[in-house]
Amino acid sequence: MRYEQVRQAKFLRRLNRFVAEVRLADGRRQRVHVPNTGRCRELLVPGAQVVLSHSENPKRKLPDSLVSVYRGQRLVNIDSQNPNRLAAEALAEGRLLGFVPSFLRREYSYGNSRLDLMFTAPDGAHCLMEVKGCTLEVEGRALFPDAPTLRGVKHLRELTAALAAGWRSYVVFVIQMKGVTEFCPNWETHRAFGETLAAAAAAGVRVLAFDSWVMPDRVVLADPVSVRLDP
Repeated sequence: MRYEQVRQAKFLRRLNRFVAEVRLADGRRQRVHVPNTGRCRELLVPGAQVVLSHSENPKRKLPDSLVSVYRGQRLVNIDSQNPNRLAAEALAEGRLLGFVPSFLRREYSYGNSRLDLMFTAPDGAHCLMEVKGCTLEVEGRALFPDAPTLRGVKHLRELTAALAAGWRSYVVFVIQMKGVTEFCPNWETHRAFGETLAAAAAAGVRVLAFDSWVMPDRVVLADPVSVRLDP
């Protein structure tokens, strides 16, 4: 995933879920789009160095998007649309699961949910995959979610139901940074999500996590990260 016309700025404040105010290098204040409705409280702190990507689309009210944030020396991507793109690209290239699907479709309706990916394995098995982006790191561990997510619980239940109906089910956590040691559900923030994820894994839903190389102008899905599901 590549970004166009990137530049750095300093984060000042978040005005609402979708808009933030930053200070540009020339000292001007500017409002920018925030492509992530999560809290990101440990990242979006006053004075944080951020990366903006500029769009030439004349229909956009805010031409610049705040796509990444420096936390110390680590650059963390917060673009919530990136994980789906990265996972779909890696799946299509055979880098995600070790095979190239014979059929791949994004945004597939199953039950009462719209899941991120539907594909067919080389042996003919029909598969469903939900992709979650993870931007929260605490003491080297990547945690999801950073806020309660009833929608995330619903998706896990749909994947478990699909498994019982004969599908293969996957949930992939794309960690939008490098340098973490493992992935864990965020039990403290949303215990129900952790319980549902553990139950889904016990039923046979495959739980995977990958970290990412994050650079100012691009993000690349990188390496598998170990998953620990116990509290």
